[in-house]
Amino acid sequence: MTNRKHKKSKWLCAILATMIGLTMNPSFTKAEEYWPEGPKIDTPSAMVVEVNSGTILYEKDSHEENYPASITKILTTLLALENSELDEIVTFSADAIKETPRDSSHIARDVGEEMTMEQCLYAVMLESANECAYAVAEHVGTKLGGGYETFIDLMNSRAKELGCKNTHFNNSNGLPDEEHYTSAYDMALIAAEAYRNETFRIITSTIKYQIPPTNKHDEITYMANHHKLLHRYKNSDVVYEYCTGGKTGYTKAAGYTLVSFAEKDGLALACVVMDTTSKAEWADTTELFEYCFENFKTFTISDYETDTPNNEQDNGVMNHYGSYVSMDENAYIVMPAAAEFKDAKANRTDIKGSGNAIAQIEYTYADRVVGKVDIIASGSHVEENYFDEPVPDEDEPQKTVVKIKPVYIIGIVVAIAVLILLIIIVKKLYDNYYVILHNMEVRKMRKERFRPVSTKKRRWRKKDRMFR
Repeated sequence: MTNRKHKKSKWLCAILATMIGLTMNPSFTKAEEYWPEGPKIDTPSAMVVEVNSGTILYEKDSHEENYPASITKILTTLLALENSELDEIVTFSADAIKETPRDSSHIARDVGEEMTMEQCLYAVMLESANECAYAVAEHVGTKLGGGYETFIDLMNSRAKELGCKNTHFNNSNGLPDEEHYTSAYDMALIAAEAYRNETFRIITSTIKYQIPPTNKHDEITYMANHHKLLHRYKNSDVVYEYCTGGKTGYTKAAGYTLVSFAEKDGLALACVVMDTTSKAEWADTTELFEYCFENFKTFTISDYETDTPNNEQDNGVMNHYGSYVSMDENAYIVMPAAAEFKDAKANRTDIKGSGNAIAQIEYTYADRVVGKVDIIASGSHVEENYFDEPVPDEDEPQKTVVKIKPVYIIGIVVAIAVLILLIIIVKKLYDNYYVILHNMEVRKMRKERFRPVSTKKRRWRKKDRMFR
């Protein structure tokens, strides 16, 4: 009986010791990087990207090649804005009219009709006018020294520049063509780039527009934006309050395609759905917007980037050269709502070139790029190669190098010399204090001894006792 009690006591002591040990030395496990699961949608191919950070928030078969239909006109409009002025006169050629099927979207322009570039672009984006898209492309291509095909080449080169991987454009309006295709991923890159253009944002968010009489039409041409999430087009009931514009598209080969933009709580989103069905394009886009706004938030990089001790990371440039560089104060990263800025990994890349950017910090989380910011030289004069940091040898101990300018050394030497001179003067005065006092007394007695005596009699006057 005694042995049993003894064994029981030993077990209790062991358990108690273990509990105390765990309490005194708790272990912390970092939460795994988590990306919110997206909604189940009917659309076969879709993507949502945050415009300013470039963060991809949602993907579904985004690299599948599909016919884009009229969402092609987003790139057409962007290139026209980048390569022409809004007041330029666009003249409709015979090709622009005859290459536009009468059963496709148009605003019934005539050969030789003249409109401003601004009027053409509103017709392209709001009414999806195919002849206007052709005329715009022809005008810009001619201005660049070629013609319509020059503009098509420009479309493909610009798409490649933006990082498109599965895209080839063969016309400027999206009419059916086997050699005219893209993907939701590529189209999202194009849409985001277009939305960064202020004039494009104004055009795509416009609900109604009027083209005044032209040299071929005596009446006003009234136009309305076809995007049903933006406003009640044809009495639709699918309006989404945060939608700021977009572009619709449809052909039998492409099915329904839709690009939409929305803004809320600091997030600017571009959503692309392709090869979908009527109604699903609106419902799926709305569901994707709601998913993103509910599950993600932004962190302004400049508010956190230099907070190295808390983040336990060294982003390099801003920490070492803060007085010589700056960053975009509006740049931000996009993270899941449950995450914090410190959870993102920062990777700095030096930039060699003629621009002001000397480095870029890219942030990743859950194996995704969630934002980036350029480090810009402030313009202050610094020594050549000031920002070139030598790569440290991991096998050697790190050394701290202190740079001191010659002017500072000269200033310090002069200050020390003046101080030493003052000390010598004070010491000399102190050592000869009594001698100095004696000499002062001797000089005073000599003055008293040789002072002349006045023999003039003083005349005393009675003081007047009355106050005047």
